[in-house]
Amino acid sequence: MSYNPGTHVIATLTTAKTDRLQHYKDFQNLVNNLISSNDLQKLGEVYHNFSPAGYTAVVCLSESHLSIHTWPEYGKVNVDIYLSNFQRNNDGTVQKLYEAMQQHFDAEVEHEQIIRR
Repeated sequence: MSYNPGTHVIATLTTAKTDRLQHYKDFQNLVNNLISSNDLQKLGEVYHNFSPAGYTAVVCLSESHLSIHTWPEYGKVNVDIYLSNFQRNNDGTVQKLYEAMQQHFDAEVEHEQIIRR
């Protein structure tokens, strides 16, 4: 089996809809649906709400990971998604996850890096 690089997206999103940045529950539901609908395998997860608001999440996948950190006081979301292409090409899946997150937060891209690795 040959090594095929995957796609890694690191981005900062900005949104005026800061209600989605307050607590992780809606985001966790989104992630669970995305994992299921894209045939990914979750190995573990950590979600944490900060006081008074904001959250962080890291989801470990057999394909690699996704993570997020929200800053409601600034209307910012930091996103990190990487899926390897070890058993299948996941490049399109990375893009689907990224677009779903942008839609979930009704966010614009402030800065992004898309890395083939």
